[in-house]
Amino acid sequence: MLFAYQRDGAKLQRLPPPTGPDPDAWLGSAIWIDLYKPLPTQTAAVQRLGIEVPSLADMEEIEVSSRLYREDGIDYMTVVLPGQTEMEEQISAPVCFVLTRKRLVTVRHHAPRPFETYPERADKVGTGCATPEQIFLGLIEEIVGRLADLLEASGRSLDTVARAIFQPSDRPRGTPPAAQLQGFLEQIGREGERIGHIRLALLTLERALGFFAQTLPDRVEREGLKPAVKTLQRDMTAMEVHADFLSQRVALATDATLGMINLAQNATVRIVSVVAVMFLPPTLVASIYGMNFARMPELAQPWGYPAALALMLASAGGAWAFFRWKNWL
Repeated sequence: MLFAYQRDGAKLQRLPPPTGPDPDAWLGSAIWIDLYKPLPTQTAAVQRLGIEVPSLADMEEIEVSSRLYREDGIDYMTVVLPGQTEMEEQISAPVCFVLTRKRLVTVRHHAPRPFETYPERADKVGTGCATPEQIFLGLIEEIVGRLADLLEASGRSLDTVARAIFQPSDRPRGTPPAAQLQGFLEQIGREGERIGHIRLALLTLERALGFFAQTLPDRVEREGLKPAVKTLQRDMTAMEVHADFLSQRVALATDATLGMINLAQNATVRIVSVVAVMFLPPTLVASIYGMNFARMPELAQPWGYPAALALMLASAGGAWAFFRWKNWL
């Protein structure tokens, strides 16, 4: 898909699909072109504007020279952002920002939320949307804001898990503790994955913004863009610290959950062991009277069988009383 936007006063307006015989003229009036899983015809239309559109394989290349570079006066900056696939699965995939003198082109193959929310808020984010550089910084600010929201959501989720682990009275009823702890562990794992994706996004965004800052001397509005760049860099630094803190909380919650699982397993094994030991004395009595000796006088007495049963019950009761005295039950 191809989405094209042009300036409408202080806002961005999406251009309707072309109806004339010259679609390139329609595309040439756009200040921002957003390519989402572009078709070959859409890629060719953008390339006719003199912009090389990188493929997904090029964007996934991890070498620095393939992620951040300038070619023929055009800056190519590739970052890795969390988003969704068409099946609404959470993934982390590359997004390329192609910045020219006249327009900004973004190339993506998944759906990060900021690309849907930014056009409606372009006049309220960053330094405005009058130039491609301002749109680029506005998009970065929208992405950073989205990542901050995701970090906050992860923090709340970890708060819920920690409260349920360390305060058992707050756990939901009707589910066995083992199943609850397994559910907590799975939730912690999902939050750890999300925080990892956010940390990677912040790392790549910081590199891209640093590359953009190096090109500021060549731009007309460099003095007006410097404060926005510095503010975004400070925000990303603070968010990296927050992400590291949440990663430590994930590790703590994981250790606590595993410790609770071990305690639950130990309690089960202890109960089984105590019950098994309780039946050892009666088993000993039954084994003695199961021996085939020629002379066992009490076997011939009428009170022999009741006495053996009473002895087995007394030995089991004595073992149970001892375990209760030791607080093992």
